[in-house]
Amino acid sequence: MAAELPFLPFALPDIGDEDIAEVVDTLKSGWVTTGPKTRRFEADFTAFLGDPSLQSMAVNSATAGLHLALEALGVGPGDEVITTTHTFTATAEVVRYLGADVVLVDVDPATLCIDVAAVEAAITPRTKAVIPVHYAGLAADMPALLALARRHGLKVVEDAAHALPTTSGGRLVGTLDSDITVFSFYANKTITTGEGGMVVTRDPAIAKRIQVMRLHGISRDAFDRFQSKTPSWYYEVIAPGFKYNLTDIASALGIHQLRKARRFQERRAELAALYDAALADLPLVLPPKAPEGETHSWHLYVLRLADGVAVPRDTVIERLFAAGIGCSVHYIPLHLQPYWRDRGNLKPEQFPQSQHVYERSFSLPLYTRMTDADVARVATALRAALA
Repeated sequence: MAAELPFLPFALPDIGDEDIAEVVDTLKSGWVTTGPKTRRFEADFTAFLGDPSLQSMAVNSATAGLHLALEALGVGPGDEVITTTHTFTATAEVVRYLGADVVLVDVDPATLCIDVAAVEAAITPRTKAVIPVHYAGLAADMPALLALARRHGLKVVEDAAHALPTTSGGRLVGTLDSDITVFSFYANKTITTGEGGMVVTRDPAIAKRIQVMRLHGISRDAFDRFQSKTPSWYYEVIAPGFKYNLTDIASALGIHQLRKARRFQERRAELAALYDAALADLPLVLPPKAPEGETHSWHLYVLRLADGVAVPRDTVIERLFAAGIGCSVHYIPLHLQPYWRDRGNLKPEQFPQSQHVYERSFSLPLYTRMTDADVARVATALRAALA
């Protein structure tokens, strides 16, 4: 009898010897919290984006980054922030941290990113900001969204948790004309620091506020104090801040992950193309591709069952798991989650596109350590699951 194949997980980080050596160097250095490696990672990130007018600030999660971004923009009680229902709760929960109200809107069925027309229809005198999500690594319609924001005097904070490296209008996400962009380095993202994120802005006042608020509202972090000529023990608390700094241990990992980001993206794109070819004849809606000349980061490979498929989505997932294939659903929309549903008295019919996608979509394994044979195995298992 043939040996049973090992379980193929939904995601795995790609950690090399160089990543490990940098982390070991950090541990041996004795400086394990925020310090020189974090400064280096921040500088490298700005260099990667290729725009020296930007400031990159490392934080311990993208959630922290989104919170700091909205706080720096002055979002507070009485304000409204518009975002998509088709996202993880972190995108919206940070608005509530600040006492402001979340307004959820539907997605464009072609891209699964926020529907710009729905954003425009949702704007009120209380609207302060918009948070687009670059779903699965495909850029939202940023030219239209930024033009809309300018017309209405709104701030734009990009949730780019999926979007490194993604382009829009030939420019890397992170270098567009939004106010702030926030990236994620969670374990399953396109590069990882285990937990972590990066906040990017070209506004010096916003950058200064975020730097203060990410570490207890203290005017100087530990690295500054120990490197400065003024007394190392002296600091000033100038605001009631948060504990959102990234450690040097995590940043050490990020330094080398960032160097591999483009190679990682190329491999993810190759795997996505293999999936496209292997699944083309099945009753599926394949993931949307980036427009000609643009880059899709391919953080996720999200399929939808075509209309008329008799096998329920959940059954397909169960059959894939039984065949040793890990998969997931991105996302259970916020309008179905008890907190958001009950707070806004939300109904599925208010979000027909997101609801339809949710009921029929699932995400296949996609990570750089996958082999071509792994893709073929997934495709074979999916073909059987749909039978």
